[in-house]
Amino acid sequence: MIVRRLLTGAFLATALFTATSCKYADLLPAEAPLPAALVAQIRANSMGVNSPMLVRLFKEESELEVWKQRTDGTYAHLKTYPICAWSGKLGPKFAEGDRQAPEGFYNVNPTQLNPNSSYHLAINMGYPNTYDRANGRTGSHLMIHGSCNSSGCYAMDDVQVQEIYGLARHSFEGGQRNFQIQAYPFRMTPQNMARHSNSEHYAFWTMLKKGSDYFEQTRKPPHVGVCDRRYIFDQSAETIAQLSPTGPCPQTNVPDLVISKHMQDQVKVEELKSRMSASEFATQSSFSYRTGQPISEKAYAAEQHRRPGYDRNGNRIGGSGGISGFLNR
Repeated sequence: MIVRRLLTGAFLATALFTATSCKYADLLPAEAPLPAALVAQIRANSMGVNSPMLVRLFKEESELEVWKQRTDGTYAHLKTYPICAWSGKLGPKFAEGDRQAPEGFYNVNPTQLNPNSSYHLAINMGYPNTYDRANGRTGSHLMIHGSCNSSGCYAMDDVQVQEIYGLARHSFEGGQRNFQIQAYPFRMTPQNMARHSNSEHYAFWTMLKKGSDYFEQTRKPPHVGVCDRRYIFDQSAETIAQLSPTGPCPQTNVPDLVISKHMQDQVKVEELKSRMSASEFATQSSFSYRTGQPISEKAYAAEQHRRPGYDRNGNRIGGSGGISGFLNR
């Protein structure tokens, strides 16, 4: 009788799990399998499910890209996700509580994955990095997470972050020790650089563009070092390990095609600026948030860049769950 009851219980448990298997991702979000369509896309692009990955973030376009390594060692674009919300304005994060989403180059290792986040799932970006600390910048717990609600993070909807988290988990299972996040104010084209050339952050963005140019020309993540309180790219791992963040920089070692692109783009920026009218330059946001001040509805609306269809608390308006329009480019 006891054996029969045990068998009956096991059968019912199995039947219950089978009946609710479509909810598997909700039961175990951190361990949820990748969607079959995404796996097929990975394989069609000569990538492996467990191959290394890289993430690029673009504030102005509100897009998050995932790239994965192909069998030839280069990285190829896998998928673009529309960011659900990011707070602040274009420009780097400076201080704890300023509600600014970071810009720069960050590394994520397995310990930075949080399966127990209050925001469904979360990936700690690693802010402040060496560059941020060398320049006196402060802050903590800057994430890519779910719930579509940002206070300095890059917020996705829950379905998106679950997929991105799964891609990261698989890359670590494949042996990747850390993956790079490249966070930009906008796509680093000559047109965008010209539009934003009046910004107080222009010199910082020009420095970030060197790393962007390296990746776009080589399709490999640059080695990123910090010296003289600035980023340098494509030095050897050994050289970077010996750098002092506030000390002198070594002679740079960047491929000619990267140097050529950077120089050509600088010329293009100047040409564009010379032909642009005053109205064609980007308007600089006057919004500012003083740490500790209450967030009014008006202030919240001014600093929040939210995908339509979500309320202040990150809840879907007029619907439940799901995802609106992944971009696949």
